[in-house]
Amino acid sequence: MSARSGHDDRCPTRSDQTAHHQDVNHREPASLWGEVFSKENLLAALKRVEANRGAPGIDGMTTEELRPWIARNWPKIWAELDAGTYKPAPVRRVTIPKPNGGERMLGVPRVLDRLIQQAIAQVLGPVFDPHFSGASFGFRPGRSAHQAVKVGRRAVQDGNRWAVDLDLDKFFDRVNHDALMARVARRAKDKKVLKLIRRYLEAGIMAEGVVVASDEGTPQGSPLSPLLSNIMLDDLDRELFKRGHRFVRYADDVMIFVGSKRAASRTLESVTSFIETRLKLRVNREKSKVTPAFKATLLGFGYYLARTEVKIRIAPEAVKRMKETVRRITSRTWGVSMAHRMDKLNRFSVGWVAYFRLADTQRAFGEIDTWVRRRLRQVQWVQWKTSAKRNSMLQKLGYEFGDREHGLGTRKRYWRASHLKPLEIAMSNAYWEAQGYKSFKGSWSRQRPA
Repeated sequence: MSARSGHDDRCPTRSDQTAHHQDVNHREPASLWGEVFSKENLLAALKRVEANRGAPGIDGMTTEELRPWIARNWPKIWAELDAGTYKPAPVRRVTIPKPNGGERMLGVPRVLDRLIQQAIAQVLGPVFDPHFSGASFGFRPGRSAHQAVKVGRRAVQDGNRWAVDLDLDKFFDRVNHDALMARVARRAKDKKVLKLIRRYLEAGIMAEGVVVASDEGTPQGSPLSPLLSNIMLDDLDRELFKRGHRFVRYADDVMIFVGSKRAASRTLESVTSFIETRLKLRVNREKSKVTPAFKATLLGFGYYLARTEVKIRIAPEAVKRMKETVRRITSRTWGVSMAHRMDKLNRFSVGWVAYFRLADTQRAFGEIDTWVRRRLRQVQWVQWKTSAKRNSMLQKLGYEFGDREHGLGTRKRYWRASHLKPLEIAMSNAYWEAQGYKSFKGSWSRQRPA
């Protein structure tokens, strides 16, 4: 029954015990609109939104509150959707710091709109994805950042030793709505779906209590934005293929590999012209650059040459960001137990290594462990507080003071003290392993791809 009859069988929270007994001939005719708002698709979208959690939008509703709210209000929402009168709420603007400085603007839709957008994305994804290029790896089923990095390595191994690193200036803020919708309409012919997507693009942003209209852009952070970015940039992929370039793209991160510096400079100029003229996007000329492939960084990784084989390393910037996190966890001013600190550290390290396990640099993981253990020794030294306690613990842990030694009464600052031999001997690798420390190198060895 429809919403106009008093209830709606599409409601994603309503049980339907007769579904398995319906005759296939009585189903709604196949259409994108019907697929998007089928009960099965809405229920899958609801579960995905609940699993992703996330912050509330401008109405303050949480993901935990969404399901009971939907059970009460879906007939009204469906009536508006079906009549074409539904208006998405403006997204809540939040800013987060970028790893390399500056700020990234995110849009947080209300949870109801996240549900509807997720339902749209689940149906449109299979329509568009089979036609996307093989060099596109971002936000696609069965594809990953690791695959992109491996494809880049193969391009460098084949002799393309220069890289064009393209930076699209505020891509999610700059997308031209007309250009984007024209590309969506190439494969999605359902006018009701197209109209609803357009309304999401034009919903506006709530900033400091004021709704700002959005004439361009797609809010980064919404369930639809990854698919829309791939749709928009598919024309770039096709153009690069047409020109015979070796390249990889992960969402709006684009790297092209060529054989010489001169070719790279020409490629940067001509591709920039294509992006700005045909796609109506802007290239950040200050950040886009031509660089030797062994100095380029892609998705947190880089490349190096070992004899004649190109291998993968961790980008220095990624190590720097990792150390910033570890410094916070191992801050000597953070008054928590060592067990709590170790749990936080292990949770972070295992996840970090899970991503960077692709790197071939075993030595780098060992160097990270050496530095982290020194950070932990510093914390332990501070927590022992007094000289008597410190000397007692050193002896208890196996350090034997010589005949002329009366203990360790150092006045060195904590970081310098953490490098002293008595501390290294007493708080050895075995000691930290007994405390529960999961080493970066050990995690790398266990998670290393076969």
